Amino acid sequence: MSNSANLSDHNQLPQFIQLTIAGEDAEKFLQGQITVDVTKLGLSFQATALSNLKGRIEFGIWIKKQAEKHYDVVISSDCAAAFKAHLNKFGAFSKFETSEPTPIYPCVLANEPTFSHKQEHNSAEDTKAWMQRSIASGNYWIVAATQGEFQPQELRLHQRGGMDYDKGCYLGQEVIARIYFKAAPKAFLHYVKGSGDTPAAGEKLGKIQIVNAIANEDGFEALVVARPEQLAESDLTILDLPKALQADVARPH
Repeated sequence: MSNSANLSDHNQLPQFIQLTIAGEDAEKFLQGQITVDVTKLGLSFQATALSNLKGRIEFGIWIKKQAEKHYDVVISSDCAAAFKAHLNKFGAFSKFETSEPTPIYPCVLANEPTFSHKQEHNSAEDTKAWMQRSIASGNYWIVAATQGEFQPQELRLHQRGGMDYDKGCYLGQEVIARIYFKAAPKAFLHYVKGSGDTPAAGEKLGKIQIVNAIANEDGFEALVVARPEQLAESDLTILDLPKALQADVARPH
């Protein structure tokens, strides 16, 4: 098993960039791309997703509305080039500008995982604290190794305000809506702890797939996507996600 997440080297920690999308067509373009309702965004970062046509998350992002027709987007650094290429391809005939990416630092403020441009938060300690709090609160992050691996409902994004089923069409919407209205994910997000080396994002422990993991004194803690019966048969211990993320992932009837 990989030991790549044992966090002794700052270069192994997740890194993020921010870019801005601004211009006359910025809102309309983003509304047709991501799972959240762009018209409802505010000044705080909202987790959301840009899915592929199979309804799987290609880019996991956080987005906020900085000003009229001006949006700030945070994404894992190793996905940034592909994300910018996507914007150039799909936004070729839309009127907006995409900035060059700038570093932004994960940190924990008021016990919530967030991001900061302040150099004082550019530390391994801040990043590790962010990872720990993110994993405990279901604030997953998509990296290059997990692009196209998970459906938004599997990661409970709809339980975190990151999806809107009434906003109209966007990439992957047909598949995502079908799962929501006619079925339910069989495997979905859980918070667990285990022993041994820390698995890498995307790695599979049998049929259990790692989303994110962090080393601790006794082994590791992780967000995983799995069926409940698979976890029951494993050596992993299930921990409690926040109450809002403990609900059934199926659509309420």
